[in-house]
Amino acid sequence: MVEKKTVEKSDVSEKEEEVVAKKATAKAEVTPKKAKTNMKYLEVKQVGSGSGRKPDQNATLLGLGLGKINRTRMLEDTPSVRGMINKVKHLVTFKVVD
Repeated sequence: MVEKKTVEKSDVSEKEEEVVAKKATAKAEVTPKKAKTNMKYLEVKQVGSGSGRKPDQNATLLGLGLGKINRTRMLEDTPSVRGMINKVKHLVTFKVVD
């Protein structure tokens, strides 16, 4: 004969409570990101052609949303955007806009 194990209801509910408690503490530890209120923007304008340049410079222009002379884009002022502008500084002009 095979003996059947009986699981008490209290054992199951205690384990469930522990799992729920762990999830609740994990959610409580995550803090939401603060909204950026005073975001600066850069107005970037392409003044030089990407034709005949190195492929990485042309790709950087496309990454900035440019590609033809006199195109203008408003981009967030972040270190990555600044680095891209620095890479093609001879092909673009930019100014800070609040």
